[in-house]
Amino acid sequence: MFEMLTERLNGVFKTLRSRGRLSESNIDDAMREVRRALLEADVNYKVARSFIARVKERAIGREVLKSITPGQQVVKVVHDELIALMGNQNAALQFAESPPSVIMMVGLQGAGKTTAAAKLARLLAAENKKTLLVAADIYRPAAIDQLCVLGEQVGVPVHRAPEGTGPVDICIQAVDRAQNENSDVVILDTAGRLHVDDERMDEVFRIREAVSPSEILFVCDAMTGQDAVSSASAFYEKLKFSGVILTRMDSDTRGGAALSIREVAGVPIKYIGVSEKIDGLEVFHPDRMASRILGMGDVVTLVEKAQATIDTEQARKVEQKLRSASFTFDDFLEQMAQIRQMGPLDQLMKMIPGVSKSMPDLQMDEKAFSHIEAIIYSMTPAERDKPHIINGSRRKRIANGSGRSIQDVNKLLKQFSMMQKMMKRMSRMEKQGKMAIPMFG
Repeated sequence: MFEMLTERLNGVFKTLRSRGRLSESNIDDAMREVRRALLEADVNYKVARSFIARVKERAIGREVLKSITPGQQVVKVVHDELIALMGNQNAALQFAESPPSVIMMVGLQGAGKTTAAAKLARLLAAENKKTLLVAADIYRPAAIDQLCVLGEQVGVPVHRAPEGTGPVDICIQAVDRAQNENSDVVILDTAGRLHVDDERMDEVFRIREAVSPSEILFVCDAMTGQDAVSSASAFYEKLKFSGVILTRMDSDTRGGAALSIREVAGVPIKYIGVSEKIDGLEVFHPDRMASRILGMGDVVTLVEKAQATIDTEQARKVEQKLRSASFTFDDFLEQMAQIRQMGPLDQLMKMIPGVSKSMPDLQMDEKAFSHIEAIIYSMTPAERDKPHIINGSRRKRIANGSGRSIQDVNKLLKQFSMMQKMMKRMSRMEKQGKMAIPMFG
């Protein structure tokens, strides 16, 4: 996300921070480069122009030019204005006073509404909200089957009406079913449409009038850039939806839609799609996104991912094993599996402050994990528990079994041995009161 913009902005700010003092001329030059970077990132030109005007007004103020670190102050101004541009704080879903709350998904054809509906259902189910998915797209071939498959994956029931039932009746029947089953939330997966398609738009109006949704979420593809912003504006004029889900954010290196849509369409982004996996939907936080754009990382999201993925009790057991240097390859495999569940490694690394700046071209090889797993799984249970018994002939067998070289096996065993020795030293130092071992994981 925002890879192109982050790289350009970091270049501009590096120049600013290198200057001991700043003048209006220096700031003018910098703002010209920032504006160019925003336009290249496919940010709406009116949004870019007003954003630069606001930043420039604050940047040439007394608190910046008279500051001891004016370059850093300009970065702070840009950070604050990015947050304001994207909505200041995350816009939470609105639920009805008496359940079920109805959430209606609308958008263009091919924007990813069906997948987004299932991902949202998964998030709500994780919050202990009893949810019902509704297959109201009767036009796209296999749309109903797709939602049923996704619903099974996330463990959420899908309301599927008999063939020949119209979309409005499907939604009414689903809400009645939700009331009878004491469901908290109903998510309506409506058919994709073009904003110029009056017949389909009229259908959406009739569904809205029939079920009175507490939320209407417009789903659009971030990779379409300004087209996403234009379609959101056109839809809002007709439908007055309450929020946006931006899909495929992980594939959009520019980010123009995320930076433009709030100001142009006047509605908040509520969720973003960050991967194709069923857990790849995140709540949109403007402050965290602004930090990512400026290469400052996103520690809060990283911690939340860890808390949601890593088993705390298991982590405590691993910590005890590390303290006693009894950590085995089986423990290592468990920890590795939990880390992989948190998402792509390069995305996780860039959430750590400073990584984007120091390693802008960072790419983590996911295959390396698979290679390590193959080597460990080629060991016997006794070898995984006591690696020191692995002699030359065993190493050759493990290499053959894993499809890796003997050098790869040796490298892994050496690194594991070094880690155990380091943990022994740290444990001794802790007993002497010199330091404490941080919680593993």
